Amino acid sequence: MDKFSYVGTSDVNAIESLFNQYLQDPNSVDASWRDFFKGFEFARTSYDDGGGIPENVAKEFKVIGLIAGYRQRGHLFTKTNPVRQRRTYEPTLALENFGLSDKDLETVFQAGNEIGIGPAKLKDIVAHLNQTYCQSIGAEYMFMREPQVVKWLQERMEKNKNTPNFSKEEKRVILKKLTQAVVFENYLHTKFVGQKRFSLEGGEAVIPAMNALMEHGANLGIQDYVIGMAHRGRLNVLTNIMNKTYKDVFTEFEGRPSEDSLFDGDVKYHMGYSSDQISDGGKKTHMSLTPNPSHLETVDPVVTGIARAKIDNLHNGDNSKVCPVLLHGDAAIAGQGVVYEVLQMSQLDGYKTGGTVHFVINNQVGFTTNFLDARSSTYCTDIAKVVLSPVFHVNGDDVEALCFVSKLAMEFRQTFHRDVFIDVLCYRKYGHNEGDEPRFTQPVLYKAIAAHANPKDIYVKKLETEGSELAAEAKEIEKGFKAQLDANLDEAKKTEKAKITSFLEGSWKGVRMATEKDFESSPDTAISEKVFLELAQKTTELPKDKKFFNKIQKVFDDRKAMIANDNYDWAMGELLAYASLMKEGHHVRFSGQDVERGTFSHRHAVVKVEDSEEEYTPLNNLGTDGQLRIYNSHLSEYGVLGFEYGYAFASPSILTIWEAQFGDFFNGAQIIIDQYVASAESKWRRMNGLVMLLPHGYEGQGPEHSSARMERFLQMCANNNIYIVNTTTPAQQFHVLRRQLKRDFRKPLICFTPKKLLRYPACVSKITDFTKGGFKEVLDDNLADAKKVTRIAFCSGKVYYDLIERRAKENADDIAFVRLEQLYPFPQKQIDEILKKYSKAKDLMWVQEETENAGAWRYIDGKMRSLNLKYVGRDESASPATGFSKRHNEESENIMTKIFSKVLVK
Repeated sequence: MDKFSYVGTSDVNAIESLFNQYLQDPNSVDASWRDFFKGFEFARTSYDDGGGIPENVAKEFKVIGLIAGYRQRGHLFTKTNPVRQRRTYEPTLALENFGLSDKDLETVFQAGNEIGIGPAKLKDIVAHLNQTYCQSIGAEYMFMREPQVVKWLQERMEKNKNTPNFSKEEKRVILKKLTQAVVFENYLHTKFVGQKRFSLEGGEAVIPAMNALMEHGANLGIQDYVIGMAHRGRLNVLTNIMNKTYKDVFTEFEGRPSEDSLFDGDVKYHMGYSSDQISDGGKKTHMSLTPNPSHLETVDPVVTGIARAKIDNLHNGDNSKVCPVLLHGDAAIAGQGVVYEVLQMSQLDGYKTGGTVHFVINNQVGFTTNFLDARSSTYCTDIAKVVLSPVFHVNGDDVEALCFVSKLAMEFRQTFHRDVFIDVLCYRKYGHNEGDEPRFTQPVLYKAIAAHANPKDIYVKKLETEGSELAAEAKEIEKGFKAQLDANLDEAKKTEKAKITSFLEGSWKGVRMATEKDFESSPDTAISEKVFLELAQKTTELPKDKKFFNKIQKVFDDRKAMIANDNYDWAMGELLAYASLMKEGHHVRFSGQDVERGTFSHRHAVVKVEDSEEEYTPLNNLGTDGQLRIYNSHLSEYGVLGFEYGYAFASPSILTIWEAQFGDFFNGAQIIIDQYVASAESKWRRMNGLVMLLPHGYEGQGPEHSSARMERFLQMCANNNIYIVNTTTPAQQFHVLRRQLKRDFRKPLICFTPKKLLRYPACVSKITDFTKGGFKEVLDDNLADAKKVTRIAFCSGKVYYDLIERRAKENADDIAFVRLEQLYPFPQKQIDEILKKYSKAKDLMWVQEETENAGAWRYIDGKMRSLNLKYVGRDESASPATGFSKRHNEESENIMTKIFSKVLVK
C-alpha cells in the first residue's frame, strides 16, 4: 500500500490512533487509509467496544512498522562489501525494536499482503524482507517523494525478492563478459609489465553489468549511448563494451606514434571512441565514449551536453532514445563539486536528458585516502538524494545481482526519465596505478585483497554449486579468449603506426581540419540588404494581441527606429547574427546566467507578457527553419560551460554559445577551458565550435566585475587552437558570430564583449557594415589623416572609444588608434598592411585599460617585439582592478595624460 511507503518505526502509535478514528467513523480518515483499514475486516468482529485496539490488530501495525523499517534502513545491514566488514548501525532491524519477539514468528499476519505474499507467518515475512533488502543488494529509495515512484520500485524488488533468476543463456553471456574483463586485465598486467593502465581488477563485474544495461536498454528503445568515465577501467570498457580492437590497444601499449604527425595525442586511458553495434536482440545502437582528462568528474557535464544535442537534433527531442552513462569513482563522486552542478541540471528544461545512469566503481579508497577521510556522508552516493534519485548498493563480487540491478535501473530510467545510481562495492587490486604500493597506507585492507578470489572465479564456483553446465565451459571460454588476445598482440607488434579514429563522420561529415592558410583572412559573411531589412523588421515586432510591460515595448520601439535611422546598436547586431543563421537553416543554442534578458538588460531575446508568465521569443517567430534555443542556466559556470562544450561537440552545424554573467566569473569553469576548450584538438583530434561570450571592461565596478582575464586565454594560444576576439562594433560582432558556421572547420571562439558599449551612442553600425564583406581582424583608424600621423597606438576593446573621445577633445591629429579585433590567431599580415600606410609614424605604443601584468600587453609585446612598442596602461597589480571609483578615475586619466601630453612612456 502506498501509505506505508513512508511509515517509520516511530509512527506505529500514530497509525493505531488513526485506526481507532476509522473505527469510530470510517469517513473521518483519508480515502487511502480507509482502503487500507478495510483490509483488516477481521478487526471489526474482534473490536472491543470497551476501548482499545485488539492485540492482534496492534501487532499487525507493528509488522507494518517492521516492513517499513526494512524498506527504509535495510540497506544499512546488507552483505554488500566483498573485502571489509560493514560498519554497524543502531537501531538494528531486530524484532524487539518493533515491539515484536520470537514468540510471534509462527503467527500469521495480514501485513504479508503489503509485500505481495498474502497473509503469512512473521518468520516468512522477515525472510522475504531480509532477502529483498539485506543481501547483495541494498536499496535506498524511501526518501523519494512521489508515491507512484516508490510503489513502482517496491513492486519490482519485492516481487522477486531482489534476487535474479537468469536463464542459462543469460548466465552464459554474463560468464563470457566477466571472463573477458578479468582475463584482459591479467593479460595486460603480464604482457606490459610496469605500464600504467589503471586496471579494473576488483571491479570487473562492472563490464557484464554495463553489457546487461545496454542490451536491456536497446530492447527498451535506446539507440544512442553516451559514456563518460575516468581512467580506471577505461581500457576494459573500450574493448569489451565499445569493441575497440585489442590490437589497437596493444599498439598503443607498444608506444607507436600516431598516424597523424600533427596530433599530440594523450595517454591511452584518456582517449575517446565510438562504434555502431547490433545488440543480442538485433537492435542497432551507437555508443560513444567521451575523451576525458585526468580531472575527475570533468567529463560529466560534457557527456550530458552531448546527449542533449543528440536528443534535440537526431531524435526530435525524444530522450527515451538516448542514454548518458557515467562511471564514477567513490572518492570523486563524493568530493568533486561539479557532480552537484550536473545533478542540479538534470531536471531543468534547458539541460535534461531523460536521466543518466550512474555506476560508481567504489574501491573504498581514493588514491591513498581511506573512505572515512574522503567524505562526511554515510555513502559516497548520498548526493543522489538531492534530486531524489534511487541508489542501489551492490556487492561487486555478485555479478548476477549487479546485472539484475542494471536492468532494473534501465527500466527505471526509461519509465521515469530521471537519474539512477548503482554503487558497486568492490576493491582496487593494486595501488592507484600499477606501480604504486598500497600497503604503505592500507596494509590490512590489502592483505585481505591479496587473499581474495577474483569475481570470475567466484562466479564459476557459484555455477558449480548450482550444478550448472556452464561451470565446465568456463575454462574453454577463457582459453579461447586468451588465444584471441595472443593473435591481436602478434598483429600489434607488426603495426608501425597507432590508429587514430576519425571523428569527421556522421554530423561532422563535410568538416575538415584547418590549415595555416585558413587564418590569413576571414571569409565573406555578409547577407543581402533585402534579407537584413526583412529580419530586422521582424525582430522588432511584438504581437498586438498581447500586452507587454511598457519598458519592453519601448525597447522594441527603439529598435524599430534604428532601422529608419540606419544606426544599429550591439543588441541588434547580435540578434541579427542569430536570425540570419536561423534563416539559413542553423539552430542557435545559447545558455548561461540571465542570458534571455542579458545581464545588462540589452538582449531581451525572451520577453514576458504583462501580468502573466507567458513568454514570447521574437526570433522564433521569424518563419525561419532554424530555432533559437535560449535558456537561463542555474548559477553554475563549471557545469554549464562543460554542458555547452558537449553540446557543440556533437553539433558542428549549430551555433552553440555560453555567456558568463560577468567575464570575471569564467574561472569557475577554468578546468573545462584548460582541459577541453584550449587543448582537445591537440590531445584528442576533436574540433569544437563553442562560443564563449565574456563581458569585459574597466568601468569602476571593482576587481570582480572588470576583467575576463584575457591574459589567461592568450597564454593558452598555440597551433591555431582557438579564436580570441575583442570586437568593438555591432557589425564586427555580427560577422564574427556568423564566421563560426561559415567556415568548413571549427574552432572555439573566445569573445570578450563590452558592457559600456551596449548602449554607447558612438558604438553603432550602418546597414552596409552588415551587407558587405566580413569580419576584419584589425580595424584601421578611419578618422585619422595618415599624412599627419607620427604616432600609432595599438589597442583592443572599448578603450578605443575613450581614446577617440579624448583625441577629439584635445584636437590631436598626430596619433592614430588601430584596433586589434582579433588577438589570436595573430593578424600579422593585416598589421603589416596598415603600418605601410603610416610612413611617418615612428612612435608606436600599445594602450590598454588592464593592468600591465594582465590584458593583452605581454602577449602583444612578444608578437610585435620588432616594433619596440611602448606600454601605456595601468601599473602591475595583484588584483585586476581597484574597488574605489576615485582611484579608478585617476588611473584612467593617467592613461590619457600619458598619451595626449606626450609624456615619455616606457
